[in-house]
Amino acid sequence: MTLPSSDAPWHAHIYYQPHQRDRAAGLREGLLALRDTAGATGPNFVGDLWDAPVGPHPLAQFEIHFLSGALPALRSRLAAAGLTVLIHPLTNDDLADHTTLADWIGATLALDLSVLDPPGVNQGVARFGRSDF
Repeated sequence: MTLPSSDAPWHAHIYYQPHQRDRAAGLREGLLALRDTAGATGPNFVGDLWDAPVGPHPLAQFEIHFLSGALPALRSRLAAAGLTVLIHPLTNDDLADHTTLADWIGATLALDLSVLDPPGVNQGVARFGRSDF
């Protein structure tokens, strides 16, 4: 995967089954601690656990936001957790971000693409009402 620049925004969605919730919660706690100590090599935002499908995501999940310079360190940490993870850039093409530009750790899941913005549009930041980049 080619990184466009060290300050390009990225998301990762960490999926879990009910029996994996404790593992996901532990990973989330570790990522929160990393956010507070790692600076540019950690996440900018660590979301809440969502115990049901939300948006295009077919399983329970939580998300993190980070800059591309943090991708190598975060990717290793996410892979070590043994959960399914979708990693994608945040561009002006929401559909491409979640499909052709996306990378998976673990099993690839079928997303509900019908809820994503059309090509050339990404209301992702506005939808969450915040910008952490």
